[in-house]
Amino acid sequence: MIALTAPVGPADAPLVVLGPSLGTSTILWEDVVPLLADDYRVSAWDLPGHGVGPVATEPFTVADLADAVAAAVADETFFYAGVSLGGATGLELALRHGSRLRAAAIVASGAKLGEPQAWIDRAAQARSQSTSSLIIASAQRWFAPDSVARRPELTGRLLHALQDADDGSYARCCEALAAYDVRSSLGEIEVPVLAAWGEFDAVAPEEKAVEIADGVARGRAVRIDDAGHLPPAEQPEAVASLLRSFFASPEETR
Repeated sequence: MIALTAPVGPADAPLVVLGPSLGTSTILWEDVVPLLADDYRVSAWDLPGHGVGPVATEPFTVADLADAVAAAVADETFFYAGVSLGGATGLELALRHGSRLRAAAIVASGAKLGEPQAWIDRAAQARSQSTSSLIIASAQRWFAPDSVARRPELTGRLLHALQDADDGSYARCCEALAAYDVRSSLGEIEVPVLAAWGEFDAVAPEEKAVEIADGVARGRAVRIDDAGHLPPAEQPEAVASLLRSFFASPEETR
């Protein structure tokens, strides 16, 4: 269902798994990985039909994605960080595989994202008009006001990743998000959670992060300055610093 990269970093270091946003690929994290790889083994994964992820031939849920990540990592315990749909997967990991997680950073995400009908409509658009039809709206949602000018090459590659995503698989991801809502289950999450939002993110703004941090047993919310919906691509140094600090002392959440 997903594709997990081989770990980068010292063989005996703790494992960090990085999850993608809808429409992106492991490109999202490529500038963060080297900043973590001195002290961690770092892997990233691709969604179905995104990057090198296998095309989805059946419906799936966000919980199914979490199960696939847990299976791909085998029996190892690990740190996790994910953006948007990857962050939603992180919350499902914490709920379903909490004994495997050392800590989870939920970035630009929420316990519920958007409204179901909007996701159903976007799925229909992807199937009928292809993911290319989503590029302009996605660019407006994804990036802070100066991110494209500051990092034109990377932001362009991310938009190409959206264009190259399998239309049906993208649509199935949208349908998984339409059914996703773990708000009533946050209190069951006991692993340390960092909920981070981008300063200019209208998709998953501050209140989404605060809802997570307040809802879990051990949570903290933090803003990432000068970022929109894709902080690892927009502010890789700030995101890496935040993750390194959190993973070094995950218990310091309140």
